[in-house]
Amino acid sequence: MAYSREIFQKAYKIIDDRRNSAQRLAQQHTDEVYARIPQIEEINRKLSSCSVAAARAVFAGGNTKEELEKLAIISAELQMMQSQLLKENGYPVDYMDEQYTCPVCRDTSYVERDGKTVHCDCFLKLLADCACDEINKLSPLKLSTFESFNLNLYPYDSNAEGVSPYSRMSKIFNFCKNYAKNFTGSGRSILMRGATGLGKTHLSLAIANELLSRGYYVVYVSAPSILSKLEKSHFEYGNNEEEYLMDTLCECDLLIVDDLGTEFTTQYTKSAIYNIFNNRLLKQKPVIINTNMTMRELEATYTQRFVSRIMGSCDKLDFIGNDVRRLVEQ
Repeated sequence: MAYSREIFQKAYKIIDDRRNSAQRLAQQHTDEVYARIPQIEEINRKLSSCSVAAARAVFAGGNTKEELEKLAIISAELQMMQSQLLKENGYPVDYMDEQYTCPVCRDTSYVERDGKTVHCDCFLKLLADCACDEINKLSPLKLSTFESFNLNLYPYDSNAEGVSPYSRMSKIFNFCKNYAKNFTGSGRSILMRGATGLGKTHLSLAIANELLSRGYYVVYVSAPSILSKLEKSHFEYGNNEEEYLMDTLCECDLLIVDDLGTEFTTQYTKSAIYNIFNNRLLKQKPVIINTNMTMRELEATYTQRFVSRIMGSCDKLDFIGNDVRRLVEQ
């Protein structure tokens, strides 16, 4: 994935903070142990002397094998004495060591692989986290849960089509809970359709919150907002934001696109929404689309090809009832 300079800077700062925190804590533990067990400080001085002596032996050249073997034996004995003293005083043997978040790169963000210095997997994951956070920072991801969804706001009586809103929404609610429970990062997408205020955003964000708690990368975007940002960066000279935004939208574990159809439609936005959706489907990465539009309106606004892709890959949930947001506000 391609990321902006700001995303890299944010990730590097987090890595630096992790490393500095681990080193500060190790120093605090060392100071504590030295104050309580002075013998360990003396042991560490001797260990340092062994390291210096070994380095000098190597630089001196000649037959250093015997000297290095002696130093190794002394060092091992000193380390054993230190471990024993720590255990006798109730400390774990690694109490004075740096406890890095990533033991592979030791919170440096770099590792050696196949003779090359490359970014550690932990840093690549951190970049993806930062990119998702950047897109999600203005979204209401934490405001909606399954527990706060009130089915009693939907009428029990059947509507003109002979369907009880309460019954329909109970089925949709259970479908969404099971979708979140069984989510694996791949599978079918969801198309949520219905008038404003029927709970589409609430249930899609409830799914998001469940998945975020399990460590999945979830991105929530409002169609007007994200498509406007993508189009602006696409046509603005020197703005390279489009590439990393598209990568994040296409690579996250679950993408939620809210209010599809309310954006200002242009040839670019039509193409962008199709490319995002199609790209994710090819990778078997699901999307949740929320819209007030009928299938016929979607086809008229976008393309028959886009609607065909939706029909074949989405479970369609039709929301009915009264505007629950107004009922809550009363």
